[in-house]
Amino acid sequence: MVNEQLLTDCHLAPQVCQQARLSRDARFDGQFFTGVLTTGIYCRSICPAPAPHEKNVRYFDSAIKAANAGLRPCLRCRPDSAPSSNAWRGTQTTLNRALTLIEQGYLYGDNAMPVTELAEKLGITSRYLSQLFNQQLGTSPKRFAQYQQLMFAKQLLHQTSLSMTDIAMAAGFNSVRRFNEVFQQHLQLTPSAIRKQSHSIIATQVTSDNPLMSVNPITLTLAYRPPLNWPKMLQFYAFRQVEHMEVINDDGYMRSFSFNGINGVFAAKHHHNKPQLDVSIYFVNALDIKRLHKVVLKVRALFDLDADMQVIEQALTPITSLGANIDVGLRIPGTANVFEAVCRAVLGQQVSVLQATKLLNTLVQHYGEPLNLNGKIWRLFPTPTVIAQASLDELKMPGARKLALNALGKYVAQYPDSTPQDWLSVKGIGPWTVAYAQMRGLSEPDVFLTTDLVIKNRLHALHQLAQRPIESTKSYSQIAKHISEQISPWGSYLTFQLWDENPLTPIKE
Repeated sequence: MVNEQLLTDCHLAPQVCQQARLSRDARFDGQFFTGVLTTGIYCRSICPAPAPHEKNVRYFDSAIKAANAGLRPCLRCRPDSAPSSNAWRGTQTTLNRALTLIEQGYLYGDNAMPVTELAEKLGITSRYLSQLFNQQLGTSPKRFAQYQQLMFAKQLLHQTSLSMTDIAMAAGFNSVRRFNEVFQQHLQLTPSAIRKQSHSIIATQVTSDNPLMSVNPITLTLAYRPPLNWPKMLQFYAFRQVEHMEVINDDGYMRSFSFNGINGVFAAKHHHNKPQLDVSIYFVNALDIKRLHKVVLKVRALFDLDADMQVIEQALTPITSLGANIDVGLRIPGTANVFEAVCRAVLGQQVSVLQATKLLNTLVQHYGEPLNLNGKIWRLFPTPTVIAQASLDELKMPGARKLALNALGKYVAQYPDSTPQDWLSVKGIGPWTVAYAQMRGLSEPDVFLTTDLVIKNRLHALHQLAQRPIESTKSYSQIAKHISEQISPWGSYLTFQLWDENPLTPIKE
């Protein structure tokens, strides 16, 4: 009989985990961790170390569970660098929201809030919140937050030559002393010992906020579970490229960003032989290193690096059964923030992608704030306040759409915590626009744009190909609803699969 404790440790069957670790299958990276009981460490599925005997291992579906079992992270495969996995979270919506807020730094750093305020934000009691964490993770919200800090700090120790002070700040600790104490207490290692074992790190220096001084990047590697169709993602961005805000070439993607007042530039290239992106982050203000973790999470979301494409692509049967070919590794290409996404959607109403991109370039050129970095002038995407007050005379589009942009900017500036659903109250902002913003701006995985003209045409064509033509608008609505239910919760991926049939044809978004 299978031990009940082992079943609660990991959502995957032991046989699956065994096969994945023995074959070092990168598709399972971050979905589970292997605890080696004889050495007291836990590893990723891709660990290069000799595989231990099955009788000496125990599987966990999260790093925090392995840590709670008294195991420390492996120094060879570095679990701190594994892609995230949502499978172990289950379907508890409140817990998922809590984990997201904690990962964004709600319980640590300069603006840390007490657990009671986190519970209040979630609309539950702190006691119930603690019960949820203990039931799912076997730990408290505070300890979970602290472990996220430690794992990010460990990643920085391995991959950068940042000073201990900078690493402590970037991981959300208020002092180096506290950082050292917590690190040794929970990981059974000292930060200096980790640093000594990291031989091939890139020289990193954080400079002042003087734009005339040279700014050196913080360079990290961000792992993902294959497959990732990096060329197709770059192609998508390139066709919608905004001059002075983005640079896209065969090697990678570079753009300016402003994340909640944190300004800078990041560059991402695909590693030549590993499932990871090499990312360089340039901060204009050296003190913004305190927000490094948030920026890294944004970059991961931008490229959809935590998606489990193996599971998602198995769910695409509604179109493969009609004869469609799946573009393997096609992910959701995000935007820097949800306001940028909704502006792109408004500018793309009733025009081709090519025309929408011209309008977007004009908008950023005239209303985007300039950013001087190492002698190069970048532009940031315009803020809601700027859009609210802009004349928009330079944009060659209907006056009603200009007014919609103004009204939207005013609403978001007045209610910065509003959601895309709230924006439906703004004249000129409809369900398609909001759905597009949720998909690309918030990286929501289940947005199937059934009312989109291209989606309609592709579904009609596929049904025609399968000799099952859609005869009426009513029939289309029924079929689209059925497909939405079948594909859930991966509707956004189906949207991009259908859009991708001929991505360089000027189509109406």
